[in-house]
Amino acid sequence: MPEITTKPRTQVKPQVERPKLYKVILINDDFTPREFVVTVLKGEFKLSEDQAHRVMITAHRRGVCVVAVFTRDVAETKATRATDAGKAKGYPLMFTTEPEE
Repeated sequence: MPEITTKPRTQVKPQVERPKLYKVILINDDFTPREFVVTVLKGEFKLSEDQAHRVMITAHRRGVCVVAVFTRDVAETKATRATDAGKAKGYPLMFTTEPEE
């Protein structure tokens, strides 16, 4: 009679990775009014008046400022909508995204 061997089944749990995060960055320009930048930051990124003002001033002084960190789709959508808000008013307001390290 042949010998039958059985192997125990091992279950492999899939490793779920957290999605990569992306920074939304405000790029300073010398033409967009500060009040408008604050309005866009409050409207699109839900920042308080104080937070929006600090982000705007930091971008003004340093040239760029990280506004917030999101998943890729959310970051790109918010950056595009905020940039489009500036274009609609005729301002060169610009937001970009880049991966967070």
